[in-house]
Amino acid sequence: MTKNNRKLCLVDDDVIHQFIIKKLIQRVDNEKKDLLVFSNGEEAIRHLKSSYNDIEQLPDLILLDLNMPVMDGWEFLDEYNSIAPLLKKKIKIYILSSSKNPEDIKKAMTYTKISEYITKPINETQLSSIIEEI
Repeated sequence: MTKNNRKLCLVDDDVIHQFIIKKLIQRVDNEKKDLLVFSNGEEAIRHLKSSYNDIEQLPDLILLDLNMPVMDGWEFLDEYNSIAPLLKKKIKIYILSSSKNPEDIKKAMTYTKISEYITKPINETQLSSIIEEI
């Protein structure tokens, strides 16, 4: 798969933040990667489970908020850990949260699938660097 058809995924219930991320991606990514947007962890897990065998439908990167209704980021991570061995693609996960609580940061880094914890708002440079890695 070439870099220009990589998929990004945002799991965040804040529609303003969704809009900002979409605009930032347009500014930093000349290759116009696909962006999947889910408003809670349950929607994202449902997509991953239904696409586990389809490399084209699975994201290469997930930007995950922690505080969401229905299924929050922690619950998503627990569920993700149980389905990760079934997924036909290695997916990078970055936590993108407004929480600066040291306990949240420490807890997040206990999940081996987490690449980094980023406090909102993410800036262009950070997002560009993350996209370059996939």
